[in-house]
Amino acid sequence: MACDRDLLVGARAPSEAGRRTDAVGKNRLEAFSDGVLAIIITISVLELRTPHGSGLSALWSEKAIFLTYVLSFANLGIYWNNHHHMLAVTERVTGGILWANMYLLFWLSLFPFVTGWMGHNPRAAVPTATYGGVLLMAGGAYYLLQWLIVRSQGPGSVLAAAIGRDLKGKASPTIYAVAVVTAFFEPLIAIGLYAVVAFMWLVPDRRIERVLAARGQAGGRSG
Repeated sequence: MACDRDLLVGARAPSEAGRRTDAVGKNRLEAFSDGVLAIIITISVLELRTPHGSGLSALWSEKAIFLTYVLSFANLGIYWNNHHHMLAVTERVTGGILWANMYLLFWLSLFPFVTGWMGHNPRAAVPTATYGGVLLMAGGAYYLLQWLIVRSQGPGSVLAAAIGRDLKGKASPTIYAVAVVTAFFEPLIAIGLYAVVAFMWLVPDRRIERVLAARGQAGGRSG
């Protein structure tokens, strides 16, 4: 009997060790991502220039760069919020997930550059289109990360159930693509489309919470 217990303990040990390793890997991934996003936001705010005058007219002259910063800050906040919720239901981290996360952070790290460029040239086609291009690529990188997590956890995972049809996720890149093309004809309309997508995602998305609550209730009834 003692030998059987030793075998059972030995069989459970690798599984428990694996779960601990996955938890450590996920926590490090989330902490690293949070740190990078904090640095990106800090760099972005440095693009805001102090007005040279003391009147409202001097402040008004900086409105373009300030509004562009607000748009970028909102997008970074949306990515941080969604990234946090996604990792909260991620059970294990693979090498592919790590690299996909780095790919996402690469595109997000370009936000300060395109924020400053478009903010200083709000009616110029190329800076506005470039800003949209970075938004489009960041959205694609997030989708790749999400897809890899779902694939690693299986179709029955919380994340897969929460995503569902993902109408906002499918509409966003389409709007971005249209806005990038529009930027070469009317940059201000393109900026308006970027703001529309941000507003879509600012509305609280409670899909993951609803799935967790539903599974918790089902588990309570079964128990």
